[in-house]
Amino acid sequence: MNGSEIYHRLIGLIEERDLKPGDRLREADLADRFGVSRTPIREGLKRLEAQGLAVHEPNRGMVIPTLDHGQVAEVYFMREVLEGTAAGLAAKHASRPEIEILQDLVTADRQRVQDQDSLVRSNREFHRRLCLASHNRYLVDQIDHLRLSLILMAGTTLDTPERRETAVEEHAAIVDAIAAGNSEAADKAARLHIAHAHKTRLQQI
Repeated sequence: MNGSEIYHRLIGLIEERDLKPGDRLREADLADRFGVSRTPIREGLKRLEAQGLAVHEPNRGMVIPTLDHGQVAEVYFMREVLEGTAAGLAAKHASRPEIEILQDLVTADRQRVQDQDSLVRSNREFHRRLCLASHNRYLVDQIDHLRLSLILMAGTTLDTPERRETAVEEHAAIVDAIAAGNSEAADKAARLHIAHAHKTRLQQI
């Protein structure tokens, strides 16, 4: 397992919340966990640090950082801009199969609102599919980069039970607008969805 593979494994662990903001990243512990030498661990951590997903703290060493209130606001502002734009473009460019996949995700999510872990995974897939449906590779790259900041937030807005059903119905509104080819409505629905998620996040902090 090389440094790049270690980097992606660490991203996955942070995304799945096996590693959380504030956790220490000890080379020895990670080497034991992955069954490799410290060299690929060191390479993976350097890449994680370059992406802002690990920082050095005095007397603690390498840790996963926690975003402050201002950083959270900045991330959600950019999500509104980027994902609103993605939804608007999807209304113009998404293929019928892409729209049907989004519709299927909404249908399935309505049945899994009580299954938080499953819904969290599906939520990530929905947003990934939505971005891909924009058919703009540069926009997708920017959103992918922003996603790295999102995983630094403790927990998820779907930790709030009443947010789960509301979020799914907001997804449905976005998809309905895309299916209707209404770019303006899709953009507006996506921005509203992110704004509501931001409000929930602030209530959790």
